[in-house]
Amino acid sequence: MAQTETQTSTAARSQPSSAKRRVAKLAFWSIIIGAAVMGLKFVAWWLTGSVALYSDALESIVNVVAAMAAFWAIKVSHKPADHDHQYGHHKAEYFSAVLEGVLIIVAALLILFEVWRSWGVPMNTEEPWLGLGINGFAAVINAFWAGMLIRVGRAERSPAMVADGHHIMTDVVTSVGVLAGLVGAIVTGWSILDPVLAVIVALNILWQGWHVISSSMNGLMDRAVELDEHMRIRDIISANSKGAIEVHDLKTRIAGRATFIEFHLVVDADMSVGESHVICDRIEDALREEIPSVRVIIHVEPDDEAKLPKGTVAVPFA
Repeated sequence: MAQTETQTSTAARSQPSSAKRRVAKLAFWSIIIGAAVMGLKFVAWWLTGSVALYSDALESIVNVVAAMAAFWAIKVSHKPADHDHQYGHHKAEYFSAVLEGVLIIVAALLILFEVWRSWGVPMNTEEPWLGLGINGFAAVINAFWAGMLIRVGRAERSPAMVADGHHIMTDVVTSVGVLAGLVGAIVTGWSILDPVLAVIVALNILWQGWHVISSSMNGLMDRAVELDEHMRIRDIISANSKGAIEVHDLKTRIAGRATFIEFHLVVDADMSVGESHVICDRIEDALREEIPSVRVIIHVEPDDEAKLPKGTVAVPFA
């Protein structure tokens, strides 16, 4: 059984350098913005003494550490393939996302400990509105930044950036819930709402941590592309397989930004190697044009390996 594989330069097989710089720049600024937001939240807690705001501030520590890990992972994932990592370093971002999930869970446990330690301690009501206003401003910054990270992370196929964006967006939801609850606590005088809100925040963070870890582990286990993307790949192959008899055993997997595609291409047994290679090149070029950072492996087989009845027209999939 013959086999042909795409042979591309390092530049062609990786993201354009401008896209790499954009992702790395955003990852770096996530550290700066995360640190600034963390400072604002600790000021808000200091002004109010609210355990719920303290729990929100604790989660922001995780945001900063996670941003550092994401920055490191993105820099590593952008390295070209080498002798020891011949398929590239794309999966480095998944390790960063797993670490972020673990840190999220640690933050939740710290919050629960603080709730237990400070249960019954009244919240300072001398400057509650100033503290809540500062925390609200921090939440607005986070919302804007999380949206940008998720949008760019999806566009550039960066698992670490998407995970960081989703984590920050969860922090925004947490902050909004805490602010609404604390306003109610101040207006009604029900101080019990403060520690209760902190517990709810911790449980929400635990759920988010589990979600981040599970999705990242899914990536480490070589998850296939989504069904709609699978069908798009089939359509691209079919549209560019003129001269072949059949395509079967299509398999895909995702590793960070890279998409790996493998399938068997059945051709006439009398077709020359050069002719079959022209078909393969045409398919590979079409896939590279439509799918960023794609790796294609095509196994060329003679017509006696076909799985569909002889005489089948077009280039069907078995």
